[in-house]
Amino acid sequence: MSGLRVVPAYRHGRERLYVCRPDGSNAAWYDRETGRVNLLGEDCRNDVLQALKPFLTGPVTVGPPPVPTPVELARLTLHPDDDLAPNRPGEALLVALDRDPGPAHRLRPDPRRRALAAEEAVGAALDGLEGAGWHTLHSVALPGGDRIHHLLLGPGGLFAVHALYARKARVLIADPMVTVGRREAEPLLRRLRALADRASYALTAEVRSVLALVGPAGVTVTERPRAVRILRDTELTGLARFGGVLKPADVEALHGMARDRRTWGRV
Repeated sequence: MSGLRVVPAYRHGRERLYVCRPDGSNAAWYDRETGRVNLLGEDCRNDVLQALKPFLTGPVTVGPPPVPTPVELARLTLHPDDDLAPNRPGEALLVALDRDPGPAHRLRPDPRRRALAAEEAVGAALDGLEGAGWHTLHSVALPGGDRIHHLLLGPGGLFAVHALYARKARVLIADPMVTVGRREAEPLLRRLRALADRASYALTAEVRSVLALVGPAGVTVTERPRAVRILRDTELTGLARFGGVLKPADVEALHGMARDRRTWGRV
């Protein structure tokens, strides 16, 4: 076989080098991250390896494409409208602000924009854990108008993370009440425990609550809250230290279930 050409492409954040025939069809692809050359036919092995020779780094495995796992098959068959994985941090707020930006001039800042800033800051911190075996889903809508700001899944378990804007304000936490600056106290911790319980029911796995405070001037906790972890946004990366709760295959299976919008319709 002659005339093979190598075409780089990106799929699911990974770089792949496709080996294409003159007619444009694929003969193989090389996944640099896994070091594997996936052949679509044994008859072209030598020609494919010759074409890829300038691009191969280190030892590689050569063979037919691996059989998809049940989790991969479920992901491949998931309709894009039902896939929550592409959600941006604060997705629901971004959509709401796009539909109704509010008046151009306000005496006070739009509270939705402060809430969005908090979700974006927390979301960025959680997304930074992706390479350590963790996944984050943002803005998971629940029936009745409730929403989980961020769902973190990884070796240390599952966490429903709620972002709270507290820039330069003092925060007082007296379970279940949370007071930010001079704002009126609200029973936020009670609501967060309820959201975690609903998520646990949907995923048939324990989900723990985390309240992430964004930019507080100080935090006072009168007593340790029940079943809610209180963290500053700068402390969220510490969640990656937890492990030994879920195996990688369990994390992938739960992530596949959680990213399906239909999973949350029954809670």
